[in-house]
Amino acid sequence: NFKYDHVTQSKRQAGSTFKPFLYILAMQEGYNPCDEVPNISQTFMVNDTVYIPKSNSRKEDLGKMKTLKWGLATSENNISAWLIKQFKPQPIADIAHKMGITSYIDPVPSMIYGTSDMSVAEMVSSYATFANKGVHTQPVFITRIEDKNGNILAEVLPDRMESINEKTAYLMLNLLQGVTDFGTAVRLRYRYNFTAQIAAKTGTTQNHSDGWFMGVTPDLVAGCWVGAEDRSVHFDRMDMGQGATMALPIYALFMKRVYADKSLGITQSDVFKAPPDMTPIPNCKEYAEQNETDGYYWENEW
Repeated sequence: NFKYDHVTQSKRQAGSTFKPFLYILAMQEGYNPCDEVPNISQTFMVNDTVYIPKSNSRKEDLGKMKTLKWGLATSENNISAWLIKQFKPQPIADIAHKMGITSYIDPVPSMIYGTSDMSVAEMVSSYATFANKGVHTQPVFITRIEDKNGNILAEVLPDRMESINEKTAYLMLNLLQGVTDFGTAVRLRYRYNFTAQIAAKTGTTQNHSDGWFMGVTPDLVAGCWVGAEDRSVHFDRMDMGQGATMALPIYALFMKRVYADKSLGITQSDVFKAPPDMTPIPNCKEYAEQNETDGYYWENEW
């Protein structure tokens, strides 16, 4: 009905799918996914206004030391706010641009909510940098042009640049696997029965108007946005309006078809490969603890 490209032209608030960019600088500065930080509220002074991001933790988790992996897996705003205080908004915006985000990013504390508008193409392009060992590859839609006899008239080679180092990219993949293993995307495990290594992130925006899901496997990166033409159209409740409910199932059904198509050569046994000189990353304690429960968290970003 609407001849409008929602992949490259349309831009919407990215919600928590923006949060991995907050964690990149921490990984570059020597942190690892199992390092613990305080799960306490953070206060910002913005001009003459006091700004305190809202936590989405369960009461028993508040005030405790929690791992960075847990923070991203549960989309906890206290942890994101702590990272903003350590590394400041502008460097975070800069690294996101290096990884493929071309839209303007407002460098303010509220960026933890993914308040800036971005396209699906930008998000998939940037997340692919994690799977490409830190190298950003600019997506192309036409690889070559041939005449009717098969003679190549033109070839298009994508622009590539190293955005983050290989170690940082692998650490980020480890962080994002926690989202699938015990965080907001755990439905991929218990409802869709995926056993594959999947690094992922869910996202939800204000009034539940937009639902996002980003999924990274060793050989394929895919992203999904769900929303209406008019942002005033939205769900009333978080249980229906979060990215894990709106967008995750579309990704899951897509990946089921991918894994079923043997001609693609993509299997659930594919694994992310660590840099050769990298020390193995241990399982963080929350992984073991959370697998003793239902492993489900609300993605209450707003």
